[in-house]
Amino acid sequence: MSTMTGPRAIAGGAEAMPPILLIEDEPALADSIHFLLEREGFRVVVAPDGEQGIECLRSDPPSVVLLDLMLPKLSGLDVCRIVRAESTVPIVIVTAKDAEADRVAGLELGADDYVTKPFSMRELVARVRAQRRRAGMGAEQPDVGLLKGGPVELDARRHEARVRGEPVAFTPKEFDLLRTFLLGLRRLRTRDYLISEVWGPDYFGDTKTLDVHVKRLRQKIELDPHNPVHLVTVRGLGYRFIDEP
Repeated sequence: MSTMTGPRAIAGGAEAMPPILLIEDEPALADSIHFLLEREGFRVVVAPDGEQGIECLRSDPPSVVLLDLMLPKLSGLDVCRIVRAESTVPIVIVTAKDAEADRVAGLELGADDYVTKPFSMRELVARVRAQRRRAGMGAEQPDVGLLKGGPVELDARRHEARVRGEPVAFTPKEFDLLRTFLLGLRRLRTRDYLISEVWGPDYFGDTKTLDVHVKRLRQKIELDPHNPVHLVTVRGLGYRFIDEP
C-alpha cells in the first residue's frame, strides 16, 4: 500500500500547462512515471487513491488522466465512471497484463486507451503525447463545415454533435472516430486505417480498443445498438458508416 498521503504536483518548466493526472497507489511506479514525464516537459499531479484523484480532477483539470484500476478508497472503474460523467479528458488505463476483463470494462465506461503492466516508459510517453495531440485537434482541423450522415450532425470546429436533433456528448476519441466515418460515408474503413487515423501511426495496442469505441458509438447513434443499421461491421475487414440503410 502506498505511503503517499496526498496529491503531489511536479512542474517541469511548464507551470501553465494543464497537468497529466496520474492516479496510482504504488509509490515506486508513481515516482518512476512522474519523473519520466517531468523529464519530457510535462507538469504532473500524482494522486495515491481514487478519492484524491477525483479531487485533483476538479481542482486542477488535467489534459490526460493515467488511471490504475487497483486503487484504495475508490476503484479505478468507479473513478473512470465519475471522470467520464464530468469531463471529456482522455483517460488511459494502466493495468495488469492479465486483467483483460477490467480493461474492456474501463473502455466501455469511457476510457480512451490502456497500457498493460509491465510496459516500456517509451510506450507510455507515446500514449500520453498521442492523447494530448488528438484531444487538441479540434482547433487545427480543416474547415469541412457541418458533417452529416444518417441521424448524425457533427460540427468539427465547435466539437459539437447532434443525433436525431438532440445534442450528444462524445469523448475526444469517439468524436474523432465519428468524424473519420462521416468523412468517408459508405466507404470501408479497415481497422488498421481507423487506428492510424484516430490513435496515430505510433499506436502500440491491439484492435480491441477500436472495437469497444465502435460499440460506444453505436450506443449513442443507433436506435438498436445490437442491430446497427448505420455503423455496420464488414466481417474480417473493418467498418462502414451508412447514411441511409
